[in-house]
Amino acid sequence: MLILKLPKEQKEELTTKVQQFFEEERSETIGSIAAEQLLDFMLKEIGPHVYNHAIHDARKVVLERMQSLEDELYSLEKPVSAKR
Repeated sequence: MLILKLPKEQKEELTTKVQQFFEEERSETIGSIAAEQLLDFMLKEIGPHVYNHAIHDARKVVLERMQSLEDELYSLEKPVSAKR
């Protein structure tokens, strides 16, 4: 699977958030390179799991909608009288 490639602006924003997390939650200061490397690692290692979960959720929604559509199509059928 391809590694998620983020737009530059989004990657910079997330790198800043990683730095803020370390500062606020761990009282540690990390540089932008370390934060970006951590972000890249997380995307590589956790990204596929999140992606697969999203696909599972999407599949569930599509199947539910298809079932609903099938029910609606059956309700549109006209009764047919048997000829003798």
